[in-house]
Amino acid sequence: MPSNPPSLKIRLISRTIGVDRVVDEMIVSFRHTQEVPWMLPGVPPSDKLVEVALVSIVRVHGGKLEHKHVYWDQASVLVQIGALDPKLVPKHLKAKGMERLPVAGREAARKVLGEESHPSNELLPKW
Repeated sequence: MPSNPPSLKIRLISRTIGVDRVVDEMIVSFRHTQEVPWMLPGVPPSDKLVEVALVSIVRVHGGKLEHKHVYWDQASVLVQIGALDPKLVPKHLKAKGMERLPVAGREAARKVLGEESHPSNELLPKW
């Protein structure tokens, strides 16, 4: 796709094939050197590194692509490019004791690579 940064890399983690679907779990990484309309529409380049887990579900019907759904953690991407600060909690939530938004950055994607890569459930205060 011409809208992808030249540094974009996709690492396939798993693929599940069903009767009419293919589900891919992958890690997508890139340096945000240009607008990426499908992931960061209207967001100017930050020149930051982005690494995010992504799931793609493709349905095939009659030998033709019927639809494709792609899911990722948008908050994680925004944290990585500096567009979202987890420490900036809205006043109404801060008044109820919330000190940080439950958002992770690159470590969320790296957790997909292996159970031991990062501690689990760091966003749960009493875990």
